[in-house]
Amino acid sequence: MKNRNYLISTTAFLLLLINSFSPLHAAEDSSDRGLEIAREMDRRDTGFVDSTANMLMILKNRQGQTNTRKVKIKILEVIGDGDKSLSIFNTPADIRGTAALTYSHATKPDEQWLYLPALKRVKRITSKNKSGPFMGSEFAYEDISSQEVEKYTYKYLKDEVFNGIDCFVVERYPAYKFSGYSRQVVWVNKQEYRPEKIDFYDRKNSLLKTLTFHEYKQYLGKFWRAGEMRMINHQTGKSTILKFTDYQFKTGLTDKDFKRNSLKRAK
Repeated sequence: MKNRNYLISTTAFLLLLINSFSPLHAAEDSSDRGLEIAREMDRRDTGFVDSTANMLMILKNRQGQTNTRKVKIKILEVIGDGDKSLSIFNTPADIRGTAALTYSHATKPDEQWLYLPALKRVKRITSKNKSGPFMGSEFAYEDISSQEVEKYTYKYLKDEVFNGIDCFVVERYPAYKFSGYSRQVVWVNKQEYRPEKIDFYDRKNSLLKTLTFHEYKQYLGKFWRAGEMRMINHQTGKSTILKFTDYQFKTGLTDKDFKRNSLKRAK
């Protein structure tokens, strides 16, 4: 009887061990870990209240020819939902005064508008057009909205060193049905929980673009911001570089600074 109980206990232990390494259990673990990493990224970037910055946008075509645009960026943190952002183009002269307003959301489609001074009207970006290029750049409209945790489901893939930095590699899948991407692979700095690289895959699951982050600086002793972002489109050979200067935080921005009817007067 004693030997039989030992056999039963051993068998139960082996079954538990096998189940703990089953594909289903491994998938659940990788999903939980991926979500945990995303939540920690969000937690570490919560509390900046608002920010402003100057941005230089450099557009480069396949032949290497470039065009530049100067943009003023304003962001208002919204606790419990996605942030609000406003991009105001100051140069070149033919698009001066163009302004893009984004209300990001966590669980419903983002709301976006574009003011076109030449037409003197505000155009709404429809939910099916979020994958379109933002002002001729390699950034899509969905790329410029805040990346809320609830916008994706996640899977932790592995640990990997990127540019000498220890990273978590996490795959995320857009919950938004009209996204231009089937998935994104994100390299997350293990120490600072900030993105270092993102690969974007199109709806056919082919590599479309790669975004890398450079010249990070920390503000207010907590918040990391990249001084430069480089987006390369592997399918067209085009690229866009964003260079940021003059970051300011807690400047006193309010909801009134992000109203649709203020787009025509934005500066």
